Amino acid sequence: MSKSSREPDLHLFEAVGIELEYMIVDQSGLSVMPIADRVLESAAGKILSEVEMGPLAWSNELVLHVIELKTNGPAKRLEGLAEIFQQHIRHINAILAPMGGRLMPTACHPWMDPMTETVLWPHEYSPVYETYDRIFGCRGHGWSNLQSTHINLPFCGDAEFARLHAAIRLLLPIMPALTAASPILNGRDTRFLDARMEVYRHNAVRIPSVAGRIVPEPIYSHAEYERHIFQRMYADIAPHDPEGTLQHEFLNSRGAIARFDRSAIEIRVLDIQEAPQADLAAAILIRAALETLCAQRWQPLERMNHLDTDKLADLFLAVIREGDQAMVSDSDLLQCLGIASPRLRAGEIWQHLAQACIDSAALAPALGNAVNVMLSKGCLARRILAALKQDFRREHLLEIYTALCDGLQRGELFIP
Repeated sequence: MSKSSREPDLHLFEAVGIELEYMIVDQSGLSVMPIADRVLESAAGKILSEVEMGPLAWSNELVLHVIELKTNGPAKRLEGLAEIFQQHIRHINAILAPMGGRLMPTACHPWMDPMTETVLWPHEYSPVYETYDRIFGCRGHGWSNLQSTHINLPFCGDAEFARLHAAIRLLLPIMPALTAASPILNGRDTRFLDARMEVYRHNAVRIPSVAGRIVPEPIYSHAEYERHIFQRMYADIAPHDPEGTLQHEFLNSRGAIARFDRSAIEIRVLDIQEAPQADLAAAILIRAALETLCAQRWQPLERMNHLDTDKLADLFLAVIREGDQAMVSDSDLLQCLGIASPRLRAGEIWQHLAQACIDSAALAPALGNAVNVMLSKGCLARRILAALKQDFRREHLLEIYTALCDGLQRGELFIP
């Protein structure tokens, strides 16, 4: 959703905000190109941090080689958004073409050197980025080489916040099983299907309260969140940030963050996929599963609230490493998801949720096909590794990631 959008009267699942981040690379060698400001200037006539483009907005991110596309305020429906995002990707690629650039999908550039290639956004809003860099040091993969999909879901009041936060907290550890798309860093297999989240979770290690264990703590009211999350991290960062530049809700770096300034929770653990139809298919499935959990179809809210944060965080670590093949054996979690089996792979859980929570017949064919590919052929990271066949030479990485760039332009799924 746009930085300025706020819809305090929206109730659970009445709308949704989607944000998609893409890296800008050169057309021939796919090296990162720090020219997001030139793209925004081309669209707006001057350099702005955000440009409204009809149903979407384009905006900057921390680094100059990343651009974000997002719904221009809350959208009433997810259906139809994939086509809109696809049109805007082609529009940006048309702007980039004379500059020698193009957009690249997937969550991490496979050979970028963030120590030498990071260029922070130098324009409006730059004091925030400079403060992040001074305190945490932003020349690393966890800051400057990661592109994600964010889902923003609204709530109205503490009761709705409690239900939504509990449902997201329960489901979050297995979300990367569906969307992991970052197996390669520094030209090598990281042994993590979601290397983005592995490096991201270490970003704020200097001030641990900023990110916690990525999986949010069991907190279910605005006042409680203020006491246990916001005030703690503001106090911890204050000696490093005497001007208070970062002492705002956006400092929270958990995998799902409460944005009380716009009455929404933002899910941040999803890797960007190979094309918008895949991102939107994942969003539809995740939203449907969360709506089912909020309706307490399988277990009451109180049962979900009691799931142990450390156990959920340990499961999250297993999932970012093994993706859809990660084994889930927490019986309390499985029962909350309507599963009687004592253990199940994370990919099998998503198959169950797809059958139980979405009407596949009502999905547009492209979205239904994307869901089927994710569930039958595995997450994008697994498909990238299958295409690479253990050959990580630069020329082979270039071949595969060029195919991914071509597929993004065409709006195609990646099936090796």
